[in-house]
Amino acid sequence: MAKQRKKSSRKSKVERVWGNAQWTVGYGRLVPSPGRPTKTTRLFKVVGEKLPIEALNDVRRELRARGLGQEGVYVAHDSMGYARYVGRGRIFSRLKARARQSVLEVKYFSFYVVQAKLHEREIETLLIRIAAPMLYFNERKKRLNLSPGNIRDYEPGTQFYQRHYKKGRRATRRT
Repeated sequence: MAKQRKKSSRKSKVERVWGNAQWTVGYGRLVPSPGRPTKTTRLFKVVGEKLPIEALNDVRRELRARGLGQEGVYVAHDSMGYARYVGRGRIFSRLKARARQSVLEVKYFSFYVVQAKLHEREIETLLIRIAAPMLYFNERKKRLNLSPGNIRDYEPGTQFYQRHYKKGRRATRRT
């Protein structure tokens, strides 16, 4: 059976939201290309990745004007683009507070407005696990029991595969 090569989605007209001498931030919508299913369920309503922190207020105003949600998962990045802080909740107020607290460190931000709010926690957990060595944690909020491989951090009803050490004597290598 021959493989079908579906074309990736295309961008609709992109409108300028913010800009300076180095960057511009635009708003658009992804439109499915021919051959792609039109009735698919999306995980995200809105996505913004590695936007300059100076665009924070303009992006917030734009989302509000379009009636789109402002709660979800957010990431604060340093000047090299590495994730330094991951959280969920009111995206723009939290990012603004993080930028004020770490003026020299936070240069970019990403945000994800999730279609179904119940998935926010799982997405946050996944991002924390991926970027964990680079992250700064708020000590009051830090979940000490969050560790790689703790399957209970995900929502009940999730099917999973988990690695286990064999009990008993470990096999020794014979030479």
